[in-house]
Amino acid sequence: MLFNSFAFIFLFLPLALAGYQLLRRHGVAWLAVCSLLFYAWWDWRFLPLLMLSICVNYGAGQAICGAGAGRRRLAFYGALAFNLGLLVWYKYAAFLFGIDPGLPLPVGISFFTFTQLAFLVDCWHGSVREPRFAPYVLFVSYFPHLVAGPVLHHAQMMPQFRDGQQLRADDLALGLTIFAIGLGKKVLIADNLAPLANPVFAAGAAPQLLDAWIGTLAYGMQLYFDFSGYSDMAIGLSRLFGVRLPENFDSPYQARNIADFWRRWHMTLSRFLRDYLYIPLGGNRHGAWARRRNLLLTMVLGGAWHGAGWTFLAWGALHGLFLVIHQQFAGRREQWWDRPLTFLAVLLAWVPFRAPDMASALGVWSGMAGVHGFGLPRVLGGSGLQWVDGGGIGLPLLAAATLLAWFAPNTRRLMQRDWNGSLHHAATVAALLVACIFSMNRPTEFLYFQF
Repeated sequence: MLFNSFAFIFLFLPLALAGYQLLRRHGVAWLAVCSLLFYAWWDWRFLPLLMLSICVNYGAGQAICGAGAGRRRLAFYGALAFNLGLLVWYKYAAFLFGIDPGLPLPVGISFFTFTQLAFLVDCWHGSVREPRFAPYVLFVSYFPHLVAGPVLHHAQMMPQFRDGQQLRADDLALGLTIFAIGLGKKVLIADNLAPLANPVFAAGAAPQLLDAWIGTLAYGMQLYFDFSGYSDMAIGLSRLFGVRLPENFDSPYQARNIADFWRRWHMTLSRFLRDYLYIPLGGNRHGAWARRRNLLLTMVLGGAWHGAGWTFLAWGALHGLFLVIHQQFAGRREQWWDRPLTFLAVLLAWVPFRAPDMASALGVWSGMAGVHGFGLPRVLGGSGLQWVDGGGIGLPLLAAATLLAWFAPNTRRLMQRDWNGSLHHAATVAALLVACIFSMNRPTEFLYFQF
């Protein structure tokens, strides 16, 4: 089920809210059931897999927190092997071993696996314990975040999952506003940028210079507005129930340097990679060369988390290299070109992230260097790929999206600065929702669902 679908907006969400209000004494169990139904809507065959993952990790958490040293170690490492085995089988078997698991990739498997890996590590360190099964089911399967994040931490979320809570008018108003902004990002901006990007990254496209730059910029903006839109919608939906999800984006295209970009982009994954990979690998504790190695390895593994393929490994390696280079110049005075240079580096790295294979990525990079000719986009009278006009709104929308990403306040800052629940704001939100609903003729999946 998609957040940007009629079934979700007009059927699932009203029923979930109504049931939560009517069954307040069993609100946690109700939301857990709703979340499992939400997941089963995609493909019921994956619901047993999700429940198996939940049961194994819950049992392992109980053993880690309450058993003797030998059983704690067995439960911890056994659960780690189980989780990594699931990821390898469903996500990497074809890439690593040439084995076809026989089923498509389960939606959200990376997110619910990483969420539970963090839970197991925190149990091992003695910082969390979950004695009840129903709240744990909700923690893992909570539908606002289940299929595309953010990555949640047990200690952060469990105090918010309480029976007996009532729906509050201020939460409903704020949540609906944030949801509407996220829906607008997805439906009105991201989906309409896709026609500018898709042809450039088709196999064998060999785009000319302007085509390649426009298509790459379009994908960078499409991905940002698509994924930050999903995160806004998840935060807004959760706020309807009085639960606060962590922020996942903080205007990343306004970053001053590449390290700042990773503090702003997919923030919960960045913190996971730092806390559960980079620091355990040694971080910066063993000298400059060890720090560079740990940065590179962390980012390559972060690339592998996104997908099984050389393109994702290349994307991760590029960002690792960028971070290593940044470390060499850390502490110098900020210059005016730092922000555009950071954005350019991020944009170039999006090429393998989007391309279907490395040959296609090299073809786009070659086009960006002018190897395939200069040319003019069709909308400017040239003979390039016939996609740039996007039905008449493509280039103007791309320009507007770029300016918004570079200069506009993000959703959190907008809410802190301007939102007051007035009648004017209510009318604005209603108009935005209506515009989105009339644009939802063919709902499209969110880009991060494939990861």
